[in-house]
Amino acid sequence: MSSIRDLLREDLRGAAPYGAPQLDVPVRLNTNESSYPVPPAVVADITTAVGDVAPGLNRYPDREFTDLRTALAAYLSGSGTALDATQVWAGNGSNEVLQHLVLAFGGTGRTALGFTPAYSMHPIISRSIGTTWVDGLRGQGAEAPFDLTAESAAAQVRAHDPHVVFLCSPNNPTGTALGLDVVEAVYAAAARAVVVVDEAYEEFARPGTPSALTLLPGRERLVVTRTMSKAFAFAGGRLGYLAADPDLVDALRLVRLPYHLSAPTQAIALAALRHAPAMLATVDAVKAQRDRIVAELTTLGLDPVPSDANFVLFGGLADAARTWQDLLDRGVLVRDVGIPHYLRVTAGTPAETDAFLAAMGEIVAAGRAEQQERPA
Repeated sequence: MSSIRDLLREDLRGAAPYGAPQLDVPVRLNTNESSYPVPPAVVADITTAVGDVAPGLNRYPDREFTDLRTALAAYLSGSGTALDATQVWAGNGSNEVLQHLVLAFGGTGRTALGFTPAYSMHPIISRSIGTTWVDGLRGQGAEAPFDLTAESAAAQVRAHDPHVVFLCSPNNPTGTALGLDVVEAVYAAAARAVVVVDEAYEEFARPGTPSALTLLPGRERLVVTRTMSKAFAFAGGRLGYLAADPDLVDALRLVRLPYHLSAPTQAIALAALRHAPAMLATVDAVKAQRDRIVAELTTLGLDPVPSDANFVLFGGLADAARTWQDLLDRGVLVRDVGIPHYLRVTAGTPAETDAFLAAMGEIVAAGRAEQQERPA
């Protein structure tokens, strides 16, 4: 009798699923969630909204989620780029939206390209659908090891001629944002590719950082994806979305599951969008803690990467895995993203930042003392 492993697709054998530790510790700063709860007024509106749709759960939800797409278009239009519902799509978290894109434009015999290190779900989603994944490279220089230039990105696109290109801005896990020149160069070089700019952390970007939404007019193969999980403090709501040309949006109907957004999901997302200012009220506070982390880790002699997201990637660690465990032993959970000598920490509340920085101070001091005790 064959084992389940024998029955599994060959390309999935030995693969590891996505997974970030979900541990019950005092300070959880590993998955870039908001540390701030949903405001009471929004909770009340969500509760009412779910109550309103509950009697009708015997019927399927609005398959086209028209009201939600209209509300999302209005929210995005507030940043200066006029959009309407025909240009917007949504799913259960941005990962489902990304999956729809790869289902439609990737697949067996096709190639997807991303620039490593970047969001780990881009290759996982691509490979799970049978798309060949290509790891593009970011800058390798000591001054800017995670930068991506327009020239380098375009050259790599031309070399691999992919069907889907992923750009991440601000990039996860580095926190670095892309200039629009990179997006423009990649789009021009990728003659047959859908170019996806993952802007999950856009609301946290520093002043003057442009969004790829401004490049949508006239670019029918360009997609900008967003999420309500981060800045909206709505990770448990599972709502991601994208903006693109209406024809591209229409193509996604071919690959989505029927009625993929439940009535409660649509209702709570609409409620959150009605209270967008309240939901986004903690963004500046999070950015302040992010910048504080960068400044204070620098003072400790570490190497944090200046960030446009709600997290900080920091290097200068002799042993990243040991530092991760040392932090956990002190009740602080951060993320080991697999980059040697680096860890990633989410910017939380001031108290959580206090706890993280105090723990890092102890760890750095202990490391220096250990070094001094070693015989010359």
